Amino acid sequence: MTRTVAVAIPRGVAAGNGVLAVAAAVGAGQLVAGLLAPGSSPFLAVGNAVIRLAPQAVVDFAKTTFGTADKPVLLAGTAVILLLVAVGAGLASRYVWTPGQVVVGALGVAGIAAVCTAPTFTPTDLVAPVVAAAAGLWVFRTLHRIALEAAEDPEAPSTRGLPRRTVLLGATTAVGVGALAAGGGGVLLGRGSIDSRAAVTARLAAATITREAPVPAGVDFAAELGTTPFLTSNDEFYRIDVALRVPQLRAEDWRLRIHGMVDRELSLSFDDLMARPLVERTVTMTCVSNEIGGDLISTARFVGVDLAAVLREAGPHGEQLFSTSTDGWTAGTPTDVVLEQGRGALLAVGMNGEALPVEHGFPVRMVVPGLYGYVSATKWVTDIEVTTFDRTSYWIDRGWGVLGPVKTECRIDLPRSFGRVPAGRVTVAGIAWSQPRGISGVEISVDGGNWAAAQLAAEVGGDTWRMWRAVVEVAPGSHTVRVRATDGTGALQTDQIADVVPDGATGWPARVFTAT
Repeated sequence: MTRTVAVAIPRGVAAGNGVLAVAAAVGAGQLVAGLLAPGSSPFLAVGNAVIRLAPQAVVDFAKTTFGTADKPVLLAGTAVILLLVAVGAGLASRYVWTPGQVVVGALGVAGIAAVCTAPTFTPTDLVAPVVAAAAGLWVFRTLHRIALEAAEDPEAPSTRGLPRRTVLLGATTAVGVGALAAGGGGVLLGRGSIDSRAAVTARLAAATITREAPVPAGVDFAAELGTTPFLTSNDEFYRIDVALRVPQLRAEDWRLRIHGMVDRELSLSFDDLMARPLVERTVTMTCVSNEIGGDLISTARFVGVDLAAVLREAGPHGEQLFSTSTDGWTAGTPTDVVLEQGRGALLAVGMNGEALPVEHGFPVRMVVPGLYGYVSATKWVTDIEVTTFDRTSYWIDRGWGVLGPVKTECRIDLPRSFGRVPAGRVTVAGIAWSQPRGISGVEISVDGGNWAAAQLAAEVGGDTWRMWRAVVEVAPGSHTVRVRATDGTGALQTDQIADVVPDGATGWPARVFTAT
């Protein structure tokens, strides 16, 4: 009796089919999302869902381990997982297409679920993940059929007269190129903010703006010592957010709604905002995740509309401004802080002489001096609801403090950590901040010795950091320098060591160096 042996697709071809099917799904979803709603990309939606649902311990680990590279690492990890699943789906379908179809279908369902559960979901967002799932299933089934026919007899003519091997090669090439083109096209289509941002920069150049005095001479030691410049360039300004893909908004499409516990609801377009008085304010912004002596702090000149003035028009009665970004991120800002005389909170549209960079909130973001960004600095802001603190925002739900006032802190920039310097006169330099109180003094201590006053750079205002330096005499060997700051009210920075959670790190920074 003759036993019939089932035809199997070669392992490499089978694995490639799985990868191409998933790639086609991702590319199709990206393309449709770029056309309709960039935030509905199923690939990015899954990554965003991971961020939303991850336990706080996992989030803290990612931030500590990868810093500002946490989002690229997550995207790369997601891509690797998809690749492995796709290979497995293909290998499981060497004889029949069913296992691979089930896996690709499950991935499609996961993408749909991630999009549907996003905070900013609208019915239109369903189109991209549904198209992605359909594309993945169709490509897998089609490639499986062609590959199985080629495995039976590679040189036999297909229905089109070409050898089956040739048809398989052409099909896989077409799918691969198509997936890359679709994905790339989707990314390009989602970049609608480029021309809009250029137009806003031009409008700001021609606008009447109440300017601050020019930054005085002597505000930093950058030219002399190579230390931190007083103003941070836009491309060097620190960035912390949860957006896997930076929202791509056009100013002409932007609108802000102010509602909730107010006398009158406001709805403002970008033109409405630009028609109001524009003011310039120099502000140092600080992230609550900044470790002792860390670099998650920057200073820029922002241009925008006074937020307190806009809020007073609405007539607020609630204790919290619950602001929402277009990507669904939320923050809760104390209403009384924003309304405080001289606080200077902004709906910012410009940064360092141009429109806000896309990654820093274009077209409009909130800037509230003296509060950590997690409770105040909503980028791509589109909604502000006046409410109570009973409603909790993104980071509050994850165990962080509610109010988030900036603490008095400082940092050592010179000497470099574990650096080597010539023995003798050594320059120690750094920055200190205590928004909005300002800095009135900085002291350093070498090897546990007496505290000595450092020289302060010129002061711009309480809302900005202040540079300092000192010259010390050291002998050859290892040395430890410590620094502490005093704020504008005369209060000394605490020496108590505290973690960044729940409301910012504290402690006197120290640096070890070697004199030779």
